[in-house]
Formats: sequence, structure tokens, C-alpha cells
Amino acid sequence: MTLDLAVLVSGRGSNLRAICAAIDAGRCDARIVGVLADRSQADALGFASERGIPTRVCRPKDHASREAWDAALADEVASFSPGLVVLAGFMRIVGPAMLARFPYRIVNVHPALLPAFPGTDGPAQAIAAGVRLSGCTVHLVDAGVDTGPILAQAAVPVLPSDDASALHARIQGQEHRVFPAVIDAIARGWIVPGARPTFAPGCPFGEGALVCPALV
Repeated sequence: MTLDLAVLVSGRGSNLRAICAAIDAGRCDARIVGVLADRSQADALGFASERGIPTRVCRPKDHASREAWDAALADEVASFSPGLVVLAGFMRIVGPAMLARFPYRIVNVHPALLPAFPGTDGPAQAIAAGVRLSGCTVHLVDAGVDTGPILAQAAVPVLPSDDASALHARIQGQEHRVFPAVIDAIARGWIVPGARPTFAPGCPFGEGALVCPALV
């Protein structure tokens, strides 16, 4: 069953573009019903408008408190009636109002192999730690910072020549592959989100997170 998505963005929206490309190619059984940004200058808004996708802006500075912004964000997202909320480079932590309105129906992709290197600058943290393997994690969002149930992971090598920017670019290549695939698996009922997600027999991601050794 085609899954309606509300996609939250802050910048260029490379993951939004990857999801759209997968939808266009028939690899993701979903429909983007709205794109919402926390910044009116987010380039992703223009991309969405060009595709005829409704857009909204909900800026923290327009609200009296973080709690008020979170409540307004929840209302804006709910107006799209999505089946799943997708954080595609959304550089804000969603709060209690969002989590209550969409319990375990918010999915995020993080540029590290969680639980290692949560929070900001995952690639820079990996470089500083001297690890030889990093990657991305698609997970459900809960009240912690990158602590929600893991749905899938993809691994990339950390090369001796890497800086944070080079590593992040390699990780993003895997984000653009895995994120739409997870959304498609949710749409098809292969993954049932929850505090303890279930994975149907035949699900491409198996029982739990599949670490894809994309070592190229």
C-alpha cells in the first residue's frame, strides 16, 4: 500500500531527492504529501515546489519557546496526514509534541553506525576516534538523541586519506540507497515500526539491522 510521507528538511535535501528518485523508479512505494522546513532558505523547498509537492516553513524563532515550536511543528506535519514522518537532513531534535503525535512513525538517517557517534558531526567523530569502519543508520526516533530502534545500517570504510567531508560524502552515497529502501519496506509491511520493530519473513533487512558491507 502506497505510504504517504511528510518529509522534514533543513538544507539542500539530498535525501529528499534520493527518495523522490526511488519513487520515480518504482523502488519505493510511497508518495510525498508534504515537505516542511525549519528554514525558509532551505533549497529543498524549491526542489519540492518544482515537483508540485506542498511545502510549509515552521521556524523556531517564530515561536515563544522550543515547546511552542514543537507543538506548532506537530500541527503542521499532522495537516498533511502522513503515514510516516521522514527526517531528511532535518537539523532539529523533535520534542514531546511530535513524538506523542507520531509515536514510532518518525524515521531518521544518521551518518554513523549507531550507537557509535550519535549527535552532531558523526563523520568528524569517526575520524577523530580513528575507526576504520563507519556508515549510516536508519532508525526510528524516540526521546533520546539517535537512540531509537535501528532498522538498517550500511557500512563504508574510513580511508587513510579521509577528512570528515570526504567520509561524509561516501556515507551519503549509502544513505541515498538505504533510506528509500527502508521506507519501501515499511510501506510493504515488511517492517512494522514500534518500540521493538518487527521484520516480516522475506524482508530485505532480515530480523533486525542488516549491516551492508558496501566497502567500495
